[in-house]
Amino acid sequence: MLGPDSEAWRNVLDWRMLLGSGRALLLQVAHPTVGAGVAHYSDFRQRPWQRLQRTVDSLMTMTYGQHRMAVEAKRLRELHRSFTGVDHHGRRYSALNPDAYGWVHATLFEGTLDTHANYATPIPRPAQERMYQEWRAIGEVLGVRAKQMPERLDGFFDYFNGMVADCLEDNATVRTVLATLGDRRPQCPPGWPRPVWRLLGPISSDTILTATVGTLPPVFRDRLGLQWTERAERMLGAVKLAVRMGMPLLPDKVRYHPMALAAKRSARQ
Repeated sequence: MLGPDSEAWRNVLDWRMLLGSGRALLLQVAHPTVGAGVAHYSDFRQRPWQRLQRTVDSLMTMTYGQHRMAVEAKRLRELHRSFTGVDHHGRRYSALNPDAYGWVHATLFEGTLDTHANYATPIPRPAQERMYQEWRAIGEVLGVRAKQMPERLDGFFDYFNGMVADCLEDNATVRTVLATLGDRRPQCPPGWPRPVWRLLGPISSDTILTATVGTLPPVFRDRLGLQWTERAERMLGAVKLAVRMGMPLLPDKVRYHPMALAAKRSARQ
C-alpha cells in the first residue's frame, strides 16, 4: 500500500500526466492483444472523455486509494476476464494474457517518467529506482506476474525497448486512436460550454496530437510512417515550456486530481 513517502504519490498527482495519455494509449494498443481487445470492447471512440476519466480515476485509486487498491485491482481483473476473441492475425486472445496485461502496466510507469522529463522536472535516477519497485508492487496487486516486470530498472528499460522494437505493430486500432486524437472537431467534454469548446477543441486536438507523436520512441514513430517536422518540434517545445512554467502557478484544486489533492491534504495533517 502506497503512502505519502512514496515516489508514486509525489509523481502521479497532477494533470500534466494527461499530456502523455495519447502516447501511452498508442503504445498500449500497438500490442496485438491489447489492440484487438480495445477494438472489440472499448467505447473510447464514441465516448473518449468518459473513457479517459475512468482510466485516470482507476490509476488514481491504485496510487492514492490505499485500502481501496485491492478492491480496484479485483474490479479491473473481473472487468477484463470476459474480454476474449480472435485478433486480426487469426489468433485467439484474452485481455488477461500476462504479456499484454503486463505491457499496459509497464507503459504507465514509463509514461510517467517520460511525461515528467518533457513537461515537468525529470525524475532523478534514485527516485526512478524507488518508484519502479513501487510499480512492481502495484503490479503484484493487479495480478501482473513478477516475471513481466524485471527486478531492476535497467532490466525494465531493456524489456521496454525490446517490446517497442520487436512486438509493437501498426494495426487498425492504432490508426483509430491517431484519427481520434487528430480530430479537429472533437467531442465536447462533459460539463463544458459548447461555444467555448468550439474554439478550444481544435487547439486541444493539435496540442495532444503533437505531444503524442513528438514523444513516441522514434523507431515506433517511423514504423507508423508519422512525419515529424521542424515546425512540429518547435510547437512541441513551446508546449513543454508553457506547461513547465505555467503549471506550478496554478492553485492546487486546479492542478491536482481530486483524489490526489485529498491524499496530499490528508498527509499534511
